[in-house]
Amino acid sequence: MPSFSRPLEETLHRAVGYANARRHEYATLEHLLLALIDDPDATGVMQACNVDLSALKAALTLYVDNDLAALATSDGEDAKPTAGFQRVIQRAVIHVQSSGREEVSGANVLVAIFSERESHAAYFLQEQDMTRYDAVNFIAHGIAKKAGANEARPAKGASPEEAEDASAVKQGGEALESLLRRPQREVAPGQGRSPDRSSGRGGPLDPDPVPSDQEQPASGR
Repeated sequence: MPSFSRPLEETLHRAVGYANARRHEYATLEHLLLALIDDPDATGVMQACNVDLSALKAALTLYVDNDLAALATSDGEDAKPTAGFQRVIQRAVIHVQSSGREEVSGANVLVAIFSERESHAAYFLQEQDMTRYDAVNFIAHGIAKKAGANEARPAKGASPEEAEDASAVKQGGEALESLLRRPQREVAPGQGRSPDRSSGRGGPLDPDPVPSDQEQPASGR
């Protein structure tokens, strides 16, 4: 099974750390996308697609701080990845495995976010005029998007052959759970991580967590 690249491991820990810093019960796709902004592989793709990283970070931070405030809890447990978060990681693993590669990077995870069409994470990327096609075109062919160009192609999910690989889905979930059980690195200064919040091991993955990053239509932002 493909392994996570070192930068992606750090990104996944950082995403959960962002949720922990805000005492959120769940780590959502928006926490994940916020963490991907500092992932070198994902950042390279976004820059090639003419994404304004500062604007994206500001929009995501505002959303996470305000719209996800209801996820705050006082139970002291580490945040658990939502179902959407887990699906994105699983799709990235499936895609990498089906292409014969051995390592999952932040770029693969970024592409997989577009599969969660109704998530705010996908909406924020589309708000930057970035499409799944743009990302894949750069990753596969090294073709950067021309400034002002917009293919206006819909975000697409995993291909049928990828979706049918149940073994890869299971392995992807297990890999994520295993990673988040390892000691978590400190969140970068200025991210507001609470000092009394546990930074040890991530809890077990919730099989059916809150649908905040899946069922909220982008238009209802």
